[in-house]
Amino acid sequence: MCLTQLFLQNEAAYACVAELGELGLVQFRDLNPDVSAFQRKYVKEVRRCDEMERKLRFLEKEIKKDSIPMLDTYENPEAPQPREMFDLEATFEKLENELREVNQNEEMLKKNFAELTELKHILRKTQQFFEENEGERQALDSLAMEDAPSHHDGTKLIAEREGQPKPHLKFVAGVIQRERLPAFERLLWRACRGNVFLRQSEITEPLTDASTGAPVNKAVFIIFFQGDQLKTRVKKICEGFRATLYPCPDTPQERREMSIGVMTRIEDLKTVLGQTQDHRHRVLVAAAKNVRMWMTKVRKIKAIYHVLNFFNLDVTQKCLIAECWCPVTELDRIQLALKRGSEESGSTVPSILNRMDTSEAPPTYNKSNKFTQGFQNIVDSYGIAAYREINPAPYTMITFPFLFAIMFGDLGHGTIMLLAGLFLVLQEKRLEAARIKDEIFQMFFTGRYMIFLMGCFSVYTGFIYNDAFSKSFNLFGSSWGNIFPFPLDEKAREQAITNLGGLEASPMLIPEKAYSGEPYPIGVDPIWVLAEANKLNFLNSMKMKAAILVGIAQMTFGIILGYHNFKYFNSKLDILYTFIPQIIFLSCIFIYLCLQVIMKWIAYDAAGGYSVLGYFYPSSNCAPSLLIGLINMFMMKSRDDGFVDGNKYCNTSIPPGKPGGCNMVGLCHLNNWYPGQSFFETIFLLTAIACVPVMLFAKPYILWKEEKQRQLSGHTQLVQV
Repeated sequence: MCLTQLFLQNEAAYACVAELGELGLVQFRDLNPDVSAFQRKYVKEVRRCDEMERKLRFLEKEIKKDSIPMLDTYENPEAPQPREMFDLEATFEKLENELREVNQNEEMLKKNFAELTELKHILRKTQQFFEENEGERQALDSLAMEDAPSHHDGTKLIAEREGQPKPHLKFVAGVIQRERLPAFERLLWRACRGNVFLRQSEITEPLTDASTGAPVNKAVFIIFFQGDQLKTRVKKICEGFRATLYPCPDTPQERREMSIGVMTRIEDLKTVLGQTQDHRHRVLVAAAKNVRMWMTKVRKIKAIYHVLNFFNLDVTQKCLIAECWCPVTELDRIQLALKRGSEESGSTVPSILNRMDTSEAPPTYNKSNKFTQGFQNIVDSYGIAAYREINPAPYTMITFPFLFAIMFGDLGHGTIMLLAGLFLVLQEKRLEAARIKDEIFQMFFTGRYMIFLMGCFSVYTGFIYNDAFSKSFNLFGSSWGNIFPFPLDEKAREQAITNLGGLEASPMLIPEKAYSGEPYPIGVDPIWVLAEANKLNFLNSMKMKAAILVGIAQMTFGIILGYHNFKYFNSKLDILYTFIPQIIFLSCIFIYLCLQVIMKWIAYDAAGGYSVLGYFYPSSNCAPSLLIGLINMFMMKSRDDGFVDGNKYCNTSIPPGKPGGCNMVGLCHLNNWYPGQSFFETIFLLTAIACVPVMLFAKPYILWKEEKQRQLSGHTQLVQV
């Protein structure tokens, strides 16, 4: 990476930055860090872009509301010229105003339609009520006459004088939400002290709320009362429960005429509302063809002006000065991009790029593509490598999926993962165009190539483990004869059952009795699936040991990469107090354990005999336990040296699996790998423990001491001056 300085003419700056943005190889520095974002030169253009983005988001929201598919041509449009901003702004303004006007008209029409629909139900229900309860209405009127107040002499206040009409009940009608009706009825009865008569009827079909568009269940009510005071009280209660009151004529003839008029208006409103919705749909369909492209263009314009705000003006106010980091190997491409930008803008003065010398540490640039991006993200999540350090991502592309496959190792599930990764890879263009914003999906989609490789390696390790959904395939014929307890004689059978704790029905593989001596051609022998007593011990041990070997190899490789970094930067401090203690610590414990694993695989066989070191090994059943050995190493426990004949020294009183105890057929576990093992392991452990404080404290202490010496020397020079 190198630091470069750009000199761009005002009229060519926009086009040059657009070309550099398409190239994606430069990182601009902010030359105005102390200037507020609202005081920069191109803040007005950025605000205009924000406003255009807001209008496009409004269009997108309306398009999604109508479930209209948005066209995506998978093209990457070029950044528009500054003069095109006016055309885009005019287009977006026109579309927004038209849509808002249409939405407002549609909302008003829907509100009128809802009111007319409610009025239609009121007229219908009240007409049914009066027709069915005409006698009840007359009884209520006579009851009102009887309950009318009188003077002290008994004469009625409402006297039936000649020419004076008889008093009758008044009524109001309206609609209310069905869930509010019980509380409405109770409050009406209590507030009016039982002097009102309420009838209600539910509207069977749900009505549509004009503001939200959600379906609402409502009911029609009619309230009878006498007097203006009760009328005022009833209306206030209706207002409090958000019930809507509608005018309802007293005579059947007037109600019938009003109902006909309402039905006519409803039909007219349906026609107008349908035309309005069709016009809105046509506008949105036309906008849906371009909204994605418009959004990309606006975002590019905004990004260009955002970068231009990083630039400085020279003293002549005719040239913009910028500084940026860029890869040295890409300088020619950057020069060509600047040349294209100057030609597109019609500038007569070419743009100038100068390489600058600086002591500032450059940013890290790791070149990646769609295949390597997922692995690079994993590495960067732990920490971004410093400038010029080795990037471990290329090695992680193989080691990460393979380590996963060693522990996952299933042919069936690996195939499912392989097919899932293959689907994401083959459909990547369509899925990218869908712009799915779900965080979990984006995580899987970014790592699609990683999932594919994990599936491939899992299929391979599943084939090696001979495991597909916990089933095995007998492709080449088993190398084992029979399994326990069938090949044993009666005495050995009884001894094995005793050691197994009475698990007579549990079959297991006995190498000395059933192994043919020729291993299965590739992978695990399928006969192990039938060995219910010891298959887990064998298979889990094999997988765990393989994972340990590959994992420790990867750790060692990482430490070696660190050594090359220290060597490149000529950091002797890191080599002495970081690399050497790390490699010693790893060797004394983990590499030593890996050597034991490999030795156990090589030195022991099923039949027993003499090892490559010349020592006698009874059989693989008598091999020392790695877990017990590691525990004894950390506990610094002394053990007997030498190699013993298990048949001679087997102690049946010791539980199986313990040092010195018997195995399933009467052979003993060995304690040591070699003479003096306890002594050497104690030295290894103490050496590893001694490396811990060196790794933690040596480098910080030396750096602190050097800094203190620099401060003292600087203070001494000041005193001398």
